[in-house]
Amino acid sequence: MPELPEVETTRRKIEPLLLGRTILEVAHDAPHKYRDTHLAQGRRVTGLSRRGKYLLLHLAEQSAAQDEPHDLELLVHLGMTGGFRLESGKHTRVTFKTDAGELYFDDARRFGKVAVVPRGDYAGHPTLAAMGPEPLSADFREDDFVRLAAACGPVKLWLLSQKPVSGVGNIYADESLWAARIHPAQTRLTADEAGRLYRAVREVMGRAVEAGGSSLGDGVGNYRQHDGAPGAFQHQHHAYGRGGQPCDRCGTTIEKIVLGQRGTHFCPQCQPLRPVGAA
Repeated sequence: MPELPEVETTRRKIEPLLLGRTILEVAHDAPHKYRDTHLAQGRRVTGLSRRGKYLLLHLAEQSAAQDEPHDLELLVHLGMTGGFRLESGKHTRVTFKTDAGELYFDDARRFGKVAVVPRGDYAGHPTLAAMGPEPLSADFREDDFVRLAAACGPVKLWLLSQKPVSGVGNIYADESLWAARIHPAQTRLTADEAGRLYRAVREVMGRAVEAGGSSLGDGVGNYRQHDGAPGAFQHQHHAYGRGGQPCDRCGTTIEKIVLGQRGTHFCPQCQPLRPVGAA
């Protein structure tokens, strides 16, 4: 599933194609799934931003002055296999027609979402409404993270909830926990553990964004940039997808377990499960 690095890469890549353009039509055949997209018609794209795993297109009236705030937002969640393309294909679900041409949203497994909402009105998107701070922003504060981690429950599931920090999914949770030497099922992190994890999340996410995200395998719906180029961070994975391979740090075989119905990879030597209460 595309996570923050993949969505941020998508934002950066399609911004030159959409910024300042007028949306003439958002064409699809699933109004129950892609909601209120007709409201985007005739609107100018005044900005593209990202919140966690959501892409946000800022839409203003055609006649609005350049410095007037936008009043609508078009939200895109890539789901498991969603992504933008320059050409239409058999998995194209939504076509964005602008005054400069067309851009296509492909989604092989159909879990992606598109909706137009009033600016900042995320009531219909509870995950977005309750999302924690961005991991690479000043709002992501170590003292807050350490305080919350003292009662986090299984730490990987806590990260995946999007509440302590936004945009971390299965790949980058495994990678951050490996970097911090913390077992994915560890609960009630100590201040030292939480501090290590805080720094690991920031470092892993920063490197992944710079690498253009992760592209895994060659299956249908595998993440690709809009022009078909893959990400490169998969070549820096130390835990995710490496079950049965030696740990890059100590040589112990990386193990795979299921935690919260998610495949989870870790090194049993570097990331031992500490009994709760033991420092």
